[in-house]
Formats: sequence, structure tokens, C-alpha cells
Amino acid sequence: MAAWLALWPGGPVAASEAVNRAVNAGVRSAKRSCGDLGVHVVDVASGRTVYEYDADRERILASNTKLFTAAAALDRLGPGHFFETEVLLRGEVESGVLTGDLAVIGGGDPSISGRFHQGDAFAVFREWADELARRGIRRVRGDLVMVHGLFDDAVVHPDWPRDQLAKWYEAPVAALSFSDSCARVKIWPDGRPGAPAQVAGLPRVPFFDVEVTARTTSSSSNHRVGVTRQPEGDRLTVWGAVYRGARPVETWVAVADPVRYFGLALRQALEEEGIRVDGDVTVTAELPAAEWRRLVVHRSDLLSALEVVNKRSQNFYAESVLKLLGARSCGRGSWEAGLEVVAEFLERVGLGRGTYRMADGSGMSRNNRFSARQVTTLLAEMVQHRYAVEFLRTLPYSGEEGRSWERRLAEDPYRGNVFAKTGRLRAVSALSGYAKAASGRLYAFSVLCNGAKGDWGAKAGQDEIVKAIVRNG
Repeated sequence: MAAWLALWPGGPVAASEAVNRAVNAGVRSAKRSCGDLGVHVVDVASGRTVYEYDADRERILASNTKLFTAAAALDRLGPGHFFETEVLLRGEVESGVLTGDLAVIGGGDPSISGRFHQGDAFAVFREWADELARRGIRRVRGDLVMVHGLFDDAVVHPDWPRDQLAKWYEAPVAALSFSDSCARVKIWPDGRPGAPAQVAGLPRVPFFDVEVTARTTSSSSNHRVGVTRQPEGDRLTVWGAVYRGARPVETWVAVADPVRYFGLALRQALEEEGIRVDGDVTVTAELPAAEWRRLVVHRSDLLSALEVVNKRSQNFYAESVLKLLGARSCGRGSWEAGLEVVAEFLERVGLGRGTYRMADGSGMSRNNRFSARQVTTLLAEMVQHRYAVEFLRTLPYSGEEGRSWERRLAEDPYRGNVFAKTGRLRAVSALSGYAKAASGRLYAFSVLCNGAKGDWGAKAGQDEIVKAIVRNG
């Protein structure tokens, strides 16, 4: 990637006229699907605009917001920053029994899950169990104390749609979070028509109160099943009909109380590893005063989290990073504090306060509004940044195997030459990033479409614009 960034030639923009004509044709195509379109293309080496179309109007940019969150996090914390989750114990150990408590101090780590552990959601907890066993502890008579005070108590952003709180992309954000603050619910037929469908949570954490109204059916045409969750609680309803010959259906459901979910999952994992916990899961903002001793510290690196933010467009990770910025820089793990850190960074980039609107870290809020020119201003700055290579590494690229861009712009000459972030909300489609032209020249571009008539048409128009840059730049 370092070589990729070093290839663009300097000097005047000889190709700007050709780029202008070619991109203009792509814009005409995009306008057929986008009622409100903004486009800006800049030659990175010279800083010169080579194309613009209504580039200064603020627009909803959906997950392109993550570019600003990731850039600010790299700038303030650096790619070598680690999330730290500390496990402590208090009390005496005798004959394999800890007469006391275990405490976990949340560090805002979004990645305590199976994502980096071949799908084993309990992998980190198993490491903690191994350390307990190494110290001869097979039973804990006290409680599991979950300390979540690094972040504030507002786990759901006020702008997020309240009818989608159970969706994985609106998972709550706390300093202690397990499995992306989501549970995987598996549903399969009983085999006997009319019998209730079978349901299990994966991993098997005793957390949800589940009501099953779904029934097994002998008709494949009636096969339709879903899961709903009460907005303010953790009661699930599994509804519909499950065809008796159907394969299991799996869906992710966001939990309402992520800290308690973390504690119950830890308790379950410890018991699976042969360590019994007699007490309860207790939740507190501050560690109770006592003589605590460190058991273990789990660390996860920021750069890997930012790759999930941009490559996977994972909202939960983005919001965790934003709150971490507030906690580490302002002493407040809140959306407001995190946004203050981003605003300070953007002022140095050249984006003054009041010229844009940023409400959250992921783009779920429709109150995130930037212009296409402001997006390319950020992108051009990051090419010159000391962490330019790391920032580029977080972005999806054309033809990337096993990812969402595996088939997008995957043919020559585009394959491997476009690094860009997508964004999508209802009637919103965005694409911003970098394109290396056939000449070797590097361009930053932003295509913001509001009033989109359909995802496919908006996406096709964006691709035509990017192809024009690569071919003619």
C-alpha cells in the first residue's frame, strides 16, 4: 500500500480536461437515479479540483461519516493504541475457592466476540478462565462485578430510529460489550406440522425471555419467520411459520442491556470451562473500594477495529471508537465528547465548525451532513498524514476477496485501484475514496446522492464516475 500511495506523479494536471468530460458523462448517468447529487474530484498531488458538480451543498452521507471518525481516531490515538479490558479479583483463595468477587473494568473494546477467533464468541473469556485455573481457582463464591463507567449511560443515540433498536446495526454502545452487543438467534422446524419452532441463542447465554409463536408448517410456500424484541427490554417473540424441510434460520438481535449481557456471557463461559460462580452479575459505573488484585488485561488494537469500521461498515465499532475518543481525550465517554475531538481534528484539516454537521460516529443519524468537497478535503489530507498507509488499509478496495467489494469494479483496469467507503440509508447512497488512474495519478473523489430512487441505479452511477476517473485521469 505504501508503494501504491507513492506512485502518483506530481506537477500540473494535464488530464483534467479529459477527466472532466468523462466524469460529466458518469454524472449524467447518476442523475437518473439521484434527485440530489454532489460530486467532487481532486488531484491529490496538486490539490487542484478536476471536477465538481454542486459540490458545496451539505448532504446526508450515511456511512461515509465513518471516514471522519476513523481519521480522527488515527490522528489522536495512533494505530498502535490498544483497548484494554482489565479483570480483577478480591478475597482469599483456599482449596480452589475464591471467597470474594471478580470484576471486569470495561475499556470500550468492541471486539470481545468471535470475530477474530474463528467464530468462538467465548474465546477471550476462555483465556480468563485459563488464568483463573492457573491460579487454582475453580469456584467463585462472590459476584461478577461489571464496571462500565468509562462510557456514559446513553447506550443508544437519540437520532437513531426507535423502530429499529433490535437490529444489529443499531446495537447499543457501552464500555463493556460482548459479541457486538448482539445475540445470534437460531430457528429451525420441529418436524411435526403445527408444533412450535425450535429456538436457541448462540452462544447459549441465559439472557432473553423468549416467546415462540412460530409453528412448523408442511407448506414451503408459507415459510416466513421473524424475530422481534420489545424496545425497552429483552423479551423476544419468534413469529411466523417454519417449513418442516427448511434449514435453520439465523438472525442477529441487538440486546437492550449490553453490560448485563456481557456479565451473563462471562458467567456462562466460565461455567463451561469448569469454573462455578455462586453470586450474581452486578453492574456499576465505578469499581467498589477494596483491595483488588489484577488477574489479566485483555488488549485489542485500534487499527483492527478501524478495519471493521470501514471494511465491514460496522456501526457499533464506529460508535465505540467515537466514545473512546471522548473518554481518552476529554474524560467523558459520550457522543458529545467524541464529536468535540473530531471537530478539533477537522479544524486542523481546514473544515471549520458550523460548516458541516456531525451527530454520531457511524452515519446512522440522518443529521450527519457534509459536502462532497469537504469529504475530499479530508481524503486529500489523509494522504499526507503520518498514518496515511494505516488509513488506506482500513478501506475496502475493488476486487477485495471475501469482502463486499469482491465483485465491484473487480475487472481491469479498476481492480485494486479503487479504495473507497460506501454509505447507504433510505434514499441515500454515497461513495467516497481514492482512485488511481491509468496514468498513475491519484485522485480523491466523493459522490453523495440524496433522494436516491433505488440502490442499484445510484450504485451504477457512482461506478461510472469512478471508472471515468481511472480510465482518463
